[in-house]
Amino acid sequence: MNNAKTFRAGLAAALMSVSILGLAGPASAETTIRIGHVLADGHSWNVAAQGFAKEVGEKTEGRVKIEVFPGGQLGNEKDMIEGLQFGAVQGGVIGAGSFQTIEPKLGIIEMPYAWSSREKAFAALDGDLGAALSDMLEEKNVKVLAWWENGYRNVTNSKLPIEAPADLDGLKIRVTPDKVRLETFEIMGAQPAPLAFGELYSALQQGVFDAQENPLSIIWSSSFFEVQKYVSMTQHVWGAATLVLSKPVWEKLSPEDQQIVEAAAQEWGEKQRQMVADSDAEMIAKLKEKGMEFNDVDKAAFEAAVQPVWDQNADVFGPDLMAIMESYRK
Repeated sequence: MNNAKTFRAGLAAALMSVSILGLAGPASAETTIRIGHVLADGHSWNVAAQGFAKEVGEKTEGRVKIEVFPGGQLGNEKDMIEGLQFGAVQGGVIGAGSFQTIEPKLGIIEMPYAWSSREKAFAALDGDLGAALSDMLEEKNVKVLAWWENGYRNVTNSKLPIEAPADLDGLKIRVTPDKVRLETFEIMGAQPAPLAFGELYSALQQGVFDAQENPLSIIWSSSFFEVQKYVSMTQHVWGAATLVLSKPVWEKLSPEDQQIVEAAAQEWGEKQRQMVADSDAEMIAKLKEKGMEFNDVDKAAFEAAVQPVWDQNADVFGPDLMAIMESYRK
């Protein structure tokens, strides 16, 4: 009798183990991907990333779960890019220019006065230019899912309206940590220096920098109106953003889920671009209400001043990539 009881108890335990293993199967197949970015949670990057995450979760029926971490929680852009190459960081929404640290040719997107309209930039990135740059990043273990937008950058400062390049003379300005941006402001007489975005507000507040340059949406979402007075509509650079995954993470997804993730990334890229287009007039009104003063600039003078930057970087990009770009700029 005791042997029978022991047998039945053992059988029950075995069946329970099989049941638990069976239930654990689908759960273990779930992939959780952490995506970070450096901007505030109210910015369009974050709004679109949250929408992207929700859609992926629904359309993969929970097989792929995406968690979004705004405000530099996963590190600054340089740290995230380094982590993406090894899989330590799984994904991010990252300014395209920041990838110059691992592929200098990515700087071609953010050359000064490269794009006379957002539409020309979109056509290039959704076409041959974007394909060529995506291939370069894939060789660095970074998978580009879609090209999103950062927008036109404008100069803010605490000293004076910037109307011509000469007005930048001696101005201490924080710029993104890339060669092209540093050259652009050096050639116009400013004193540019890089700084992690998360440290920028306090640096402006403390007077370490007089000025900074960013799209209007970031000026607003980061509350730079509290530490800056003037907004000069230089529109010196149009910037793209990249929604990316680490290639090892991407390759773990099934072909079906890869298709869902990429389609959602493209769809929310279109929506994010529209958010940027819709927000500019609203941002100007809000920033004026906060006391910021706006002025237009002599764009012809700025374009002429930065021409040497194009000459200095032609060899970096190479004739083939320059030819692709020029075909979209016409």
